[in-house]
Amino acid sequence: MSAPRAVLSTLGGDVSYVPIHDALGTDPARVPVTTLILLEMQLRRRGVEAARRFVEGSGGTVPFSPTRIVCQDHSGIPAFMDLAAMRWSLRRAGLDPRAVEPVVPVDLVVDHSVEAFDAGTRGALEHNLAREYQQNRERYAFLHWADAAFDNLRVIPPGKGIIHQVHLEHLARVVSVQGGGATPLVCPDTVLGTDSHTPMINSIGVLGFGVGGIDAEAVMLGHPLPLADPQVVGVRLTGAPPPGSTVTDVVLLITEWLRQHDIVGRFLEFHGPALAALNVYDRATIANMAPEYGATCALFPVDRRVLDYLMLVRGDRDLCDLVERYTKEQGLFREDGSGTDYTRRIDIDLSEAEPCVAGPRRPQDRLPLRQVPASLGTDTGGGTGTAAGAQPAGGASAHGALPGSTPADAAVADAAVADGALVDGALAIAAITSCTNTANPAGMVTAGLVARNAVRLGLRVPDWVKTSLAPGSQVVTRYLDEAGLLPDLEKLGFHVVGYGCTTCIGNSGPLTEQAAGAADSGVGLAAVLSGNRNFEGRIHGQVKWAYLASPGLVVAWALAGSVRLDLTSEPLGATPEGRPVMLADIWPESDEVEELVRSSQRPELYRAAAEDLFEGGTRWESVGYAPGDLFAWDPESTYLVEPPFFGDEYAGSGLRDITGARVLVHAGDFFTTDHISPAGEIPLASPAGRHLAELGVSEDEFGTFGCRRGNHEVLAKGTFGNVRLRNRLVPERTGGWTRTRPSAAPVTVQEAAAGYAKRGVPAIVLAGTNYGMGSSRDWAAKGPYLLGVRAILARDFERIHRSNLVGMGILPLRLPASADELGLSGFEEYDLVGLEVLEPGGPVTVRVREAGAPVRHFIATACVQSAQELEYLRHGGVLRLALHTLMSGASPAG
Repeated sequence: MSAPRAVLSTLGGDVSYVPIHDALGTDPARVPVTTLILLEMQLRRRGVEAARRFVEGSGGTVPFSPTRIVCQDHSGIPAFMDLAAMRWSLRRAGLDPRAVEPVVPVDLVVDHSVEAFDAGTRGALEHNLAREYQQNRERYAFLHWADAAFDNLRVIPPGKGIIHQVHLEHLARVVSVQGGGATPLVCPDTVLGTDSHTPMINSIGVLGFGVGGIDAEAVMLGHPLPLADPQVVGVRLTGAPPPGSTVTDVVLLITEWLRQHDIVGRFLEFHGPALAALNVYDRATIANMAPEYGATCALFPVDRRVLDYLMLVRGDRDLCDLVERYTKEQGLFREDGSGTDYTRRIDIDLSEAEPCVAGPRRPQDRLPLRQVPASLGTDTGGGTGTAAGAQPAGGASAHGALPGSTPADAAVADAAVADGALVDGALAIAAITSCTNTANPAGMVTAGLVARNAVRLGLRVPDWVKTSLAPGSQVVTRYLDEAGLLPDLEKLGFHVVGYGCTTCIGNSGPLTEQAAGAADSGVGLAAVLSGNRNFEGRIHGQVKWAYLASPGLVVAWALAGSVRLDLTSEPLGATPEGRPVMLADIWPESDEVEELVRSSQRPELYRAAAEDLFEGGTRWESVGYAPGDLFAWDPESTYLVEPPFFGDEYAGSGLRDITGARVLVHAGDFFTTDHISPAGEIPLASPAGRHLAELGVSEDEFGTFGCRRGNHEVLAKGTFGNVRLRNRLVPERTGGWTRTRPSAAPVTVQEAAAGYAKRGVPAIVLAGTNYGMGSSRDWAAKGPYLLGVRAILARDFERIHRSNLVGMGILPLRLPASADELGLSGFEEYDLVGLEVLEPGGPVTVRVREAGAPVRHFIATACVQSAQELEYLRHGGVLRLALHTLMSGASPAG
């Protein structure tokens, strides 16, 4: 039975909506807002009975059908390439290719392609943009074609900003208007994004979260995303951050705390007395980091702060009135959630937030500033060892500063230089980047004031540090310029390098010549960035340690030139006269920051940025493409190759037992999608680099793995290619190496996979806890699929990657204990038994066989959440199932 509708009067006219109170049977105030939004979705789309089953908790998985999808280009282009390949499959079958069309609106933001190649100069922005177009012309031609070929797609061209900040400032509406007529239907604005940091939009009450491109494609084609048991955890925020701390310090505290409370895959909802003091910008920083603390999303319900923000960035009174009236009518407007019946509650005291960083390898590893030097530990020298020249943190160097330096350089030289050369801990990259922090005006103004104060004292950044500023929106540079802070940032080398993710996703460009030379000689270098991830090898292949910090601390550490300094007790530089300068000497007062933020946040800045959001200027419009329903694949292209996933060779094999499988990679704990699918520069010596060289591509045109994802050959050859990857089958080496038996010589992962495929041997991966944490990139599932990986045996999985694996037809299995506890070396043969009768969450018998030893058995658990996911596995993945469904209902080609 369909749900009844009611009418609501607003400033913009009458609208209809589906009331949710009658379906509850309880006080709406006691129900989490997240649950109310999901309930409304079930009522509106599936009727009263489905909603009743959801309320009773007897409906199994909950189908999630969002009102919108957002993509960034690294995941969005491969997704639409798959749709383009589906169109060709229909045409070859004599069917109408236009049957392949997103059923929900999709916005695609080009933000992942720009590199901070040139930095520290006024011309960096223009140079990097020109280089981006030169290297990505084929990809952008494809986007032009897709924009014209698919009715439900809009493309936001390069240079506009980072997807999540653009989403927050311009795209999300909080309440969605469906259809037309005298009383159009309104409902909560819900969204899926092909990027794990999509929850940033939770800061304004929009329920949205990240998925892989595979799941997004399925939803585009009408397959709802199955949510298993969406439990809502209430996070109660109390206290106030102490003076001198920033929202970055707050979110790193929250990340550390929540990672200890096992909320992976949970829906969080923030409430408590501290909420009223957090503006939308602060909430956005906290919600953005949801994947770092493991949550599916992290909702801040609509309140007065959200309405004020909407009025600032949209200036639309009708919209604000609609949002207020609708959310209050439906019980979605919340001032306090203290009486809400959450699955469980977690309390976090914000007064514990002190100036800190996270690192040097994971976002949840919070470090107070005084502990940063010790975090380098004894693991120095980058593997070849020049640590003998390094001085203890805080110790004096007998060798002084670099030749030609001034007294202002003496303090940093003590920590970064010995015998005229850089030593371990020298800072190679200082990047103000990422929507996580550049969307926060207080953080950016603080950085600008730190720069102003440093310039006034005569401080400068050492020459070996590569500095860059990559805002997530053009609004940021406009208000920094109007506040008079941009010139001071530029004097320290923080020139704008682009409006995109840059360093945060590994698009850092080359290091300075001095830093690169030091890395080549074995010096362990560091990076500090205002980003959200610092996994090994992600920021730059020549950087060993990476730390996440607030924009202001990024400037401070750039001045220091080394992470071996304790910024709480040691000077980060000196005036030209030689007077030591402490961090406290240049850190601004909170009153000054607040006043500049108040005066700089003007509605006209946001409206000006919105006016040309979908216009790319002369460069974008000059990109040529061949229009039509079908994309014209270029057989000579090294960027865009028709995906092979719909060919007969990748037809689903069904769920049949796997016998004689061999371990391709034996991973440890916290094995990230960056380890599986690196996104940075393609090294010449790598299998992917050698492949491109054989095709005649010059090394300076290799670009990044992320931008080459439209070529499945490069994709497969880059899989498990992170330079910092540790495969326990090859403990003596790092990088994309493996071993097929204990006595064999190391070979590349690709060589081993090819050998197994030639002999008809299935491949598997053996792993520890949190397998697949990190970015949502579907490459981390597509790559192993192309290498013949049939199953992953891990202690547990991160949510998005587990779903990506199932979506590609790879079976995720949870081990009952660690590999060590099970006595597994990774050199055995494995049989996976019971797949023909597999049920969601059911048991799979694992037989382990090795020469000269009796066969061992243990039971693993299938991390499959629904009958729908079993269908994905039977068909060889959700994409093949979607194509099968389309072919069943498509009309003959005209």
